[in-house]
Amino acid sequence: MPQLSDIVVQNEKETRGGFGEGIYEAGKRNPKVVALTADLAGSLKLGPFIKDFPERFVQVGIAEANMMGIAAGLTIGGYIPYTTTFANFSTGRVYDQIRQSIAYSHKNVKICASHAGLTLGEDGATHQILEDIGLMKMLPGMTVIVPCDFNQTKAATMAIADYEGPVYLRFGRPKWPNFTAEDGSDFVIGKAQLLAEGTDVSIFACGHLVWKAIEAARELQAEGIAAEVINIHTIKPLDSEAIIASISKTGCAVTAEEHNVLGGLGDSVAQVAARNKPVPIEFVGTNDTFGESGKPADLLKKYGLDAPNIVAAAKKAIARK
Repeated sequence: MPQLSDIVVQNEKETRGGFGEGIYEAGKRNPKVVALTADLAGSLKLGPFIKDFPERFVQVGIAEANMMGIAAGLTIGGYIPYTTTFANFSTGRVYDQIRQSIAYSHKNVKICASHAGLTLGEDGATHQILEDIGLMKMLPGMTVIVPCDFNQTKAATMAIADYEGPVYLRFGRPKWPNFTAEDGSDFVIGKAQLLAEGTDVSIFACGHLVWKAIEAARELQAEGIAAEVINIHTIKPLDSEAIIASISKTGCAVTAEEHNVLGGLGDSVAQVAARNKPVPIEFVGTNDTFGESGKPADLLKKYGLDAPNIVAAAKKAIARK
């Protein structure tokens, strides 16, 4: 029975750093892994990969749509291309190319997107995409993964090399608490991760908001409320069984994500609940809005994506039971 007390922070690291280490390890293990970037090799931590595998690195320049087309073509030769740029440019800018050239023909492209959500910070609303999970999960056959920390991002980056089909892998810019298994043994594509068992409310979270959910659960525990915390790192395919099992026990839920409440994790969880076990659900995320320039912590607080807001949502859900 996993407990909140079992969760220990090892350090604070950028999830994008986990991607950099992960693609390097994937490259060492599989000579078919190729890295492409749209002028952001430094931001995506590709240095070690480029140094050791220069023949498997393609600098496309600021031409994201072309990068997606090249990646699709590489799969025909049996290669496993990882495209790398910011989440905004990985999705919104190139949605047509992904839909037509990758998703429609089910090409084995790994779309790796950094600097997602509000925690991009000072670059502001034009770069802080909050719609990308929705855009990508709606594409038929697209797998969508949103890991919660450095270790899990590294594990996911390595795992998708052996996973057939198009994948959208979303991660972030800032240093963040790193608490999952260092060897990645607790990460399985499509299987939710139970972090702490509880009986009063289920908290489903992804990405950076998993840590905020843990903080919230500890606040609730101090008030005598037992929250079950589940990391939904794979938005699609969704672990419906884990969701149904949890809400059947607790009778209510909160979802927490660094994304618009329209179209993201919350919508996916609500759909499972509506079809199988209708319960009160509260949603923590941005509410039909763009972001703005600011420090990550300040932005999360302003837009209601922090532990106190998850606590309040949990109490509201419980009251609706």
